[in-house]
Amino acid sequence: MHLYSCLAGCILATAYAAPGAVPGHVIHERKSEAQSSWKRAARVGPDAIIPVRIGLVQSNMDVGHDRLMSLSDPNSKQYGQHLSSEEIHDLFAPSKATVDAVKSWLASSGINNVVHSENKGWLAIDMPTKKAEKLFKTEYYEHSHASGALKIGCSEYHLPSHLRKHIDYVTPGVKLSAKLKKRNIEKRSGPGWGHPNPHWPGPWRQPPNHNPWNPPPGAPQLPQDLQGCNLNITPICIRALYGIPTAHLNDSVNAMGLYEGGDYYAQSDLNKFFAEYAPNVPQGTAPIQDLIDGAIAPVAADDPRNTGESDIDMDMAFSLIYPQNVVLYQVDDPPTAAAELAGKLFGFLNTFLDALDGSYCTYSAYGISGNSPGLDPTYPDPVAGGYNGSLQCGVYKPTRVISISYGQAEADLPSAYLKRQCNEFMKLGLQGHSVFVSSSDYGVASYPGDGSASGCLSAPGMNQTIYNPDDPSGCPYLTSVGGTQVEPDKTVKDPESAMQTALSGAPLFSSGGGFSNDFPRPWYQSAEVNQYFAQHDPGHPYYYANAAASNIGQNGGIYNRGGRGYPDVSANGANFRAYTNGTDYHYYGTSLASPLFASVITLINEERTAIGKGPVGFINPVLYAHPYVLNDIKNGSNPNCGSSGFSAVSGWDPVTGLGTPNYPALLKLFLSLP
Repeated sequence: MHLYSCLAGCILATAYAAPGAVPGHVIHERKSEAQSSWKRAARVGPDAIIPVRIGLVQSNMDVGHDRLMSLSDPNSKQYGQHLSSEEIHDLFAPSKATVDAVKSWLASSGINNVVHSENKGWLAIDMPTKKAEKLFKTEYYEHSHASGALKIGCSEYHLPSHLRKHIDYVTPGVKLSAKLKKRNIEKRSGPGWGHPNPHWPGPWRQPPNHNPWNPPPGAPQLPQDLQGCNLNITPICIRALYGIPTAHLNDSVNAMGLYEGGDYYAQSDLNKFFAEYAPNVPQGTAPIQDLIDGAIAPVAADDPRNTGESDIDMDMAFSLIYPQNVVLYQVDDPPTAAAELAGKLFGFLNTFLDALDGSYCTYSAYGISGNSPGLDPTYPDPVAGGYNGSLQCGVYKPTRVISISYGQAEADLPSAYLKRQCNEFMKLGLQGHSVFVSSSDYGVASYPGDGSASGCLSAPGMNQTIYNPDDPSGCPYLTSVGGTQVEPDKTVKDPESAMQTALSGAPLFSSGGGFSNDFPRPWYQSAEVNQYFAQHDPGHPYYYANAAASNIGQNGGIYNRGGRGYPDVSANGANFRAYTNGTDYHYYGTSLASPLFASVITLINEERTAIGKGPVGFINPVLYAHPYVLNDIKNGSNPNCGSSGFSAVSGWDPVTGLGTPNYPALLKLFLSLP
């Protein structure tokens, strides 16, 4: 008895002699010769029923970009006129000519039992193997995995030449390969301290320094719970830094979403944080759990998978927006999540996007469709402890605001993969969702070990000296958030600096920023970035990346002068006090900054809801048009890759973006908009 898996694409084994081309037919896809852990086995029986999906070329992607920019532009008459999910499906649906052409071909081949998907992006037909092989001029084989799993696939397939412009893919089909790592956070152990007597915590994981604490100038004039914010950032300090009021609203539409993958929160850690630093949040307060593809949550405090990322995201969000709810989007079953974090498997964010938008499971663009075996998780997962259910598609409604504190390098994934994924964030923006992502923590590099020992890129004659931009910060439809800090001799009343801290094992730990190699500069930031280069040129050699990003390092350049600049904004990312496994730590990283800024926008959406207005949606065009609503950061830098990186300067910069939130100014601006 054979088991055939119906997935967005089947993993294929080594090449074999495919049937010759047929007049009028051309090869549509052919698999690479790369080695695979899936080995070709027996030929599929001719009468076995296999599930075939035909992905249709979607339309209006360029229109989608223009539409999003229009409804996000504060000077547009269409500002704030967000679309429904049904309108999104209609906007990007394949043209009638495409649907008619493919259905006509199928009908002429004797195939009429065709299901057209709800999102209109693909056609589904269950048919005998012999009919599929004749239709696509191919042969199907079983492919086995060491785990015992069994799938089917073909080496290549053909289509009538006149249909190539209408069909993106056919599954079983051909796919790709890379890795992911959660955004690094750093923590230093320190004593629990109570207001109003904070003490210097001492070096990382060493006994505390009990020498007398010398307050910075101006601290004695502040309330006691704000005097130590230069060493210990708490919710009270954050509210003082950015003028954030104590939250009081809890409506039915403005819960804030947090993406988590491979790290798991512990309720006892949240409770300790609430008791010590956020007493306005009741004990036992927990997120609404939207668990995706076999994910679990929470875990015991001493579980090794509780490393602090989920804890600090929830600490930050609950402390600033409670009594508003938090929704946890925890992704992937434990075996898959562990493999992702070990750098062994998969892409990034796809199963999350699948769960929010059913069309993303099969939507095709740039030659990439659905989830890519070898790159993305495959469900049901046959390994021990794996999720036995089907891939979850469109099962959860996205919250209006979502924070993502995870990432990797653009270089880790094919450019086409990144662009297809970025289109999905465009669709979320069109529907009024605001998505924030941390900008990374190693300045102009990725994390150490990502592609090279330093996390920097190389080219002939240039060994690990080329800047390595972040994914997903390069996507122009997201808001990338960098990190800032209160300097040791400053108070919350003084301007912050860019986050740049020499930590044990991470001497170049600083706010991630730079310029994408895969995405060009969007119009909304052109004026600010041009001003940056005109007034504060960093003086480094540069290149202009081509569409395929194949000329990185050209002429000795170390960054792409024409790329999308990031971060867009920033927020505090240093010395945050939080508990993990019952221990009180100092945390550092843009992992803190993203949920902080997302919390600010959640509060603003609540105020707009209270007066009958919709969500702010994609906020970048508004912020670049009104930079005065942010606190400009003019001190600090983000060095790496053997150079000085970039510096925080007046106006936008690739270290702290436009600056940190000024809540009263942001609220006034967004309440004034339609």
